[in-house]
Amino acid sequence: MVNSVTNLGRSGLYDWVVQRLSAVILAIYTLFLFGFVVASPELTFAEWHGLFSQVWMKVFSLAALISICAHAWVGLWTISTDYITGSTALRFLFQLVTASFLFSYLVWGIDILWSV
Repeated sequence: MVNSVTNLGRSGLYDWVVQRLSAVILAIYTLFLFGFVVASPELTFAEWHGLFSQVWMKVFSLAALISICAHAWVGLWTISTDYITGSTALRFLFQLVTASFLFSYLVWGIDILWSV
């Protein structure tokens, strides 16, 4: 078991639930978008913009965006604790950079999503 200052008091069960729930949300979102594209063979920008202008789609997309960030965080945190074992400082730096990128992508995605 890895005991470090970077685990933020999480348990393995919590990580497992986050991974599974985020995977389900991402799968549903992907299937929906795939179905929408297949059902609209001559998809125009106006139709695409109309879809993403609806509040329910913005909320659904926000849930997918949060899910992908949570899924990535748990996965990369697990990888870092499994494979960066020699140096706590190096593991912390990897996790800090990862968290910074994911936070930036989340904020950027929210900005793009709600500006439509």
